[in-house]
Amino acid sequence: MLSTAYSAATYGADGYEVAVECTARRGLPSFEIVGLPDAAIRESEKRIYTGSEESGYPIPSAEVSVNLAPADKKKEGTAIELAILVAIYSCCGFIGANTEDMSFIGEISFSGEIRPVRGALGMTLAAIQSGRCEIFVPAGNLREASVACREGISIYGVDSIRSLVDHLNGTAPLEPAGANPYDSIGELVTSDDFSQIKGQYRAKRAMVTAAAGGHNILLIGPPGSGKSMLAKRLPTILPRMSYEESLETTKIWSCAGMLGEEIPFVLNRPFRSPHHSLSTAALVGGGKVPLPGEISLAHNGVLFLDEFPEFKKDALEALRQPIEDKQVTITRAAGRVTYPSSFMMVCAMNPCKCGYYGSRSGKCTCKSADIKAYLSRISGPMLDRIDIQVEMPELNFAELSDEERGESSASLREKVEAARDLSRERFRAAGFADWASRSNALMETDELRLFCSLDEECRRVMEGVFTRTNLSARAYDRILRVARTLADLEAAQSGVRESEGIIGGPLKKRHVTEAAQMRALDRKYW
Repeated sequence: MLSTAYSAATYGADGYEVAVECTARRGLPSFEIVGLPDAAIRESEKRIYTGSEESGYPIPSAEVSVNLAPADKKKEGTAIELAILVAIYSCCGFIGANTEDMSFIGEISFSGEIRPVRGALGMTLAAIQSGRCEIFVPAGNLREASVACREGISIYGVDSIRSLVDHLNGTAPLEPAGANPYDSIGELVTSDDFSQIKGQYRAKRAMVTAAAGGHNILLIGPPGSGKSMLAKRLPTILPRMSYEESLETTKIWSCAGMLGEEIPFVLNRPFRSPHHSLSTAALVGGGKVPLPGEISLAHNGVLFLDEFPEFKKDALEALRQPIEDKQVTITRAAGRVTYPSSFMMVCAMNPCKCGYYGSRSGKCTCKSADIKAYLSRISGPMLDRIDIQVEMPELNFAELSDEERGESSASLREKVEAARDLSRERFRAAGFADWASRSNALMETDELRLFCSLDEECRRVMEGVFTRTNLSARAYDRILRVARTLADLEAAQSGVRESEGIIGGPLKKRHVTEAAQMRALDRKYW
């Protein structure tokens, strides 16, 4: 007898449907599985047979053959085991239900329990896209998978083989997950707030600008000047993630096995702060079976690189392409996987090895050659990809002892969201299909011509900056992007939606001048 059950597997962060075809014939007991299974799937025989026996539904002696379709695609992981069991049970007559519209995802234990798997959300979405309207996932993955709930779709959490069989036979029906819980769950509360930061008004202004436009930023200053403190508070002023952004980010975290009962899906913008000793593969992704790295785990959030020059040179250089393309492609013998990596990069560094070059304390003990060697660890092409550079001097006593609290994260977030609303409206009016997810930092050449045209006064300012600092073409474009964001912030605060036919208003000399000042450290340090 031939039976078919459906499951899913992952390829990168996305899932794809797998059809499990099974035949069980009288003969000597045997189990064969074909269709490019990996080692974990080939070992599933023992788990399936032992788990079935412990559950009270032992598989009869038969010649069992299983095919995983599409047969030319490598199948990895243990999520297909539950569908294999259902296909075998259908052949043996243990299950009488029609499973054509169902998909089964889960790993089987020796005790007959259904264990959680990585990538459950991506696989659930793949099953839904393939037309399956009843999805069975491990109970431990139910909250994660329920993000994919929509009208006409039922998602069930299964904790054991027995409960699944009883449901399919109608003796003890399971309750499906409720509606999509995204809107009913608030963001995680954090005690970090911009109002806690003393002084550093220029740096805070630069951070707000970076948040409003999605720009990369470099903070440079002596130890204790507040670089890390400022960077860790950046997510508190970024706009809340949309449902689509949360879904995409959660898929990546699920693929990496970083979700659980406490964090079933990612609602807050990610903040990743890897140690400078990490390898290139850990940063950009890799492994025999390519998994997402830190830059993909920071997708739609912030990647904070503290002690920037201390990172391995090849790791930093590997960042250059993902920063531009907003995705990273990892090629291995097992295949090629592309992960999204649209993140804001925040870098923090000391100006020299001892940390005190140029500080008021005069404590620097580094030689000129040592300072130059330290700064040269950051290449020109990498600096070109950083939109904003901010120097953070040491705080004086008056600033440290000031009891007045600065502007709160909630207030700054309102300004950031208002500026982003203007930029999105501008992209929408210009006819860009992806206007909802675009930011000023992502503007291409044609968009710069359209939204960042310079009048004669602005042109003279840019000509002077270009001549004095020997800007590259990429750095020139980045100054224009930052100037556009500064204009949006000003327009949002003044309540001006449109001026001179441009949403957010045209660029003025003050915007271009301030944007150029935010790129002024090239001359001082490099």
